[in-house]
Amino acid sequence: MSTATHCPYCALQCAMHVEPGPDGAPAARPAEFPTNRGGLCRKGWTSAELLSSPERITRPLLRTDRTGAFTETDWDTALDHVAAKLADLRAAHGPDAVAVFGSGSLTNEKSYLLGKFARLALGTSQIDYNGRFCMSSAAAAGNRAFGLDRGMGFPLPDVASAEVVLLAGANPAETMPPMMGHLTAPRLIVVDPRRSATAAYALEHGGLHLAPRPGTDAALALGLLHAARTQHLLDEDYICARTTGFEAAWRYAAAFWPEQTEQVTGVPVHRIREAARLLGTAGGAYVLTGRGSEQHATGTDTVSAWINLALALGLPGREGSGYGCITGQGNGQGGREHGQKADQLPGYRRIDDPAARTHVAGVWGVEPEELPGPGRSAYELLDALGTEDGPRAMLLLGSNPAVSAPGTERVRNRLSALELLVTCDFVMSETAAMSDVVLPVAQWAEEEGTMTNLEGRLLRRRAVLSAPAGVRTDLEVLSSLATRLGQPAERFPDRPDAVLAELGRASAGGGADYSGVTPERLEQGEEVFWPAADAAASTPRMFLDAFAHPDGRARFAAVGHRGAAEEPDADYPLYATTGRMMGHYQSGAQTRRIGELAAAEPEAYVEVHPDTGARAGLEEGDWARVVSRRGATLARIRHRADARADTVFLPFHFGGAQAANNLTNPVLDPTSRMPEFKVSAVRLEHADTAPTATPGGG
Repeated sequence: MSTATHCPYCALQCAMHVEPGPDGAPAARPAEFPTNRGGLCRKGWTSAELLSSPERITRPLLRTDRTGAFTETDWDTALDHVAAKLADLRAAHGPDAVAVFGSGSLTNEKSYLLGKFARLALGTSQIDYNGRFCMSSAAAAGNRAFGLDRGMGFPLPDVASAEVVLLAGANPAETMPPMMGHLTAPRLIVVDPRRSATAAYALEHGGLHLAPRPGTDAALALGLLHAARTQHLLDEDYICARTTGFEAAWRYAAAFWPEQTEQVTGVPVHRIREAARLLGTAGGAYVLTGRGSEQHATGTDTVSAWINLALALGLPGREGSGYGCITGQGNGQGGREHGQKADQLPGYRRIDDPAARTHVAGVWGVEPEELPGPGRSAYELLDALGTEDGPRAMLLLGSNPAVSAPGTERVRNRLSALELLVTCDFVMSETAAMSDVVLPVAQWAEEEGTMTNLEGRLLRRRAVLSAPAGVRTDLEVLSSLATRLGQPAERFPDRPDAVLAELGRASAGGGADYSGVTPERLEQGEEVFWPAADAAASTPRMFLDAFAHPDGRARFAAVGHRGAAEEPDADYPLYATTGRMMGHYQSGAQTRRIGELAAAEPEAYVEVHPDTGARAGLEEGDWARVVSRRGATLARIRHRADARADTVFLPFHFGGAQAANNLTNPVLDPTSRMPEFKVSAVRLEHADTAPTATPGGG
């Protein structure tokens, strides 16, 4: 029997059918849907393999000595143990002694109930999630500019009708291959220090590749704005009628005439002028940003600089043109809307807003004073674990910070310092392997729920098959723990549709209003984009009439260029930047366990210009030790003649000694609290030995 559902990986949420394959095991095939148009990438085609993986965890695992082995146990024993330890730590040290860490891969229902669990069942303010490492800078910049953050305020197919699309820090040819079907007609301008597959495609099809020095994206955006104005390409009527703050923003851009921009970024003057002309004369154009522009200590201002360019050209809030952020994780959009962020309540409400607290507390049946205030952001939370004034226990769902967090050696030390680490997972990730308790939970094709993709489109996740005996859903785990911690059972339902109905009430009237979203609408195939305030409402295109600020106008941000927090020097002469490859996803905990994907990309690599490799005495295929001020990683040398001589690139999907985030800099953006993943100063050394394999064969 074939069941229609959606891919478990990225925010395209490609439609697929899951059905028995020739050997009887589950297999995936593509389905027609607006984002993937009947296509899947390599990860999507192989996604069902993990459903029958021999590495699946099917019974709770418990150990009382973290240096000892896990012992299989029953659910009551495991949950009683966890609840008792959490209660003891709260009683001895207060509610903030317990932390919760979530994920942008969780369904909307799980994201919502996790935030509610943290604030009511635990009473803790210490909750955040891995989406802080993904979308937080774009979200902050979007809220600043438009009054509301929805990654794309338009359906993805709209992009195909544009004449020009600028992609800043995005590589969809590898990270979201089906998206490229929407980018065949527009002329592409790709901003990336690396000659990525997307940049190569742009050059092959008459587009541009602008390769700025790492950490200088904001300077390039300012230079493009300057070039557009001096070529008389700005939409002055739009600026006057629909925005405020242009002159303050221009004072920063005025200093970045093309020759100055070339000096800072390395992008040639004629390419800057050509890119500005292409955007400014196009019949329809989009500016789209990705992680390459966001994952910096200046990420919010950098994204704001790109939004300023889009606003000056009159793109946002118009049909056929716009600005958008390409969300990464499967529910990266919905995951940041309903309460698993440290500063947020459901409906994209701020937790320090008295009206928001009153509304949500009323839905939850408690007094507003019972809700804790804002807590630490993701990296600050991880960095505080086990410290004198930090959390002593953590419950973790859907994330693998032992690989995905910046400065991972320090993060692993902090995880080890906890008195209790509880991980809900279906395979033994690197973080699960460090835990005291591992609770086996259902995978994507074994549960119901909703997801919100990169367009703000609501999707129905359908159960294709039953979970293995002994496995529970995350909602069942949260409900069971909540009742053991003294909460009434009806406050924590474990059925997704019941949670969605409550989420609708809690989000009603908020920026991300889901009150009109019902399973029936989604099951019937209706296209529903939030905000959806009633059973007939849907908003596929945002801001056509007005932006979400009280005066209806978008805001230019007065932002400049500050550069990377760490520059190369004599000891660390190279920039290192990290990113994704086609065959793996996020920390690789899932994809490294899929035979075809692991065989295609079994180990970490570092892309190096041949001259740079030669200076370090490293030849193609050698194992290199890449060293930063925070740690080192092992990776096999890949020479790329089109690479910048001052920059090396590493994918971040591998763990242990091959973890690229051993190198990365945890300095934080002051607004979004995003760490600086994309720039660190490193040197190359010859590795004496090859690394041992990481879990999953990486």
